[in-house]
Amino acid sequence: MQPLEFIKFTPRTNCGECGYAACLAFAAAVTKGGEDPVKCPYIDQSLLGEEFGAQERGKDGLRGVAKLLDEKDLALVAHLKDKTSGIDFSSVAESIGCEWSGPEEDTLCFRFLGQDVELSHKGILIDGNEAEDPRDQILLYNYVHFGAGARKPKQEWIGMESLPNSISKIRTLRVYCEERIASYFTGRPDLLKRCAPLLDAVLQEDSEQSCTAAFLVPVLPRLPLFVLFWDEEQEDHFPAKVKVLFDQDVLAFLDIESLVFASERMAERWLKLGS
Repeated sequence: MQPLEFIKFTPRTNCGECGYAACLAFAAAVTKGGEDPVKCPYIDQSLLGEEFGAQERGKDGLRGVAKLLDEKDLALVAHLKDKTSGIDFSSVAESIGCEWSGPEEDTLCFRFLGQDVELSHKGILIDGNEAEDPRDQILLYNYVHFGAGARKPKQEWIGMESLPNSISKIRTLRVYCEERIASYFTGRPDLLKRCAPLLDAVLQEDSEQSCTAAFLVPVLPRLPLFVLFWDEEQEDHFPAKVKVLFDQDVLAFLDIESLVFASERMAERWLKLGS
């Protein structure tokens, strides 16, 4: 059963008596994480199927959901690592903007949001440490596998809405990247600018955009993002705003899912550097 099916059994009032903030969260915890449905005092247990019966439940909840997602990510890392194992690093290094270490180490060296990456057939190091976040590993392996043979970006900029099959991703980009940067750096454009070099971002002094600041951010060697920041205008009641633009050929280097995640990681790094 899916969470949206199970939620029909709940009162859908988000009362919190089950220990979860919302009925949908409780539904996800029950159906995906093994939480005990009896924790909701308003559910008629007789209406539930056998899958919610005698088996041992109640141990993991939303932690179980997170565990499932982690396992899925790790499986994808292993899959992409295996696919990358067949790539000749020496032949693709130039096309994806990386340096090849030579046949002895057979490693691709490049920058990722101001960090040094060493990607070999054995694994990934970021600033000399093993990459811990599986999402970063997915992004980096995907970049090497996906972008091999692609041409250099033209830096002719378009919004996410101009990319094919992006309708479902526009809101994700806005909420987890653009609005996070805008909210955190509201009234603090100088801090935004000070942090930019730590991301290898370059302030575009001669930008034709009518914004407070514009940056060229090389998230990956062939993945530049053009980030526009408008600070709040209190007198006119205009909140701060951020717009992220992409090279028109960006999908030659990453799929749309990885592109959105790369933008999210940029926002996370910027905020962390500004804290």
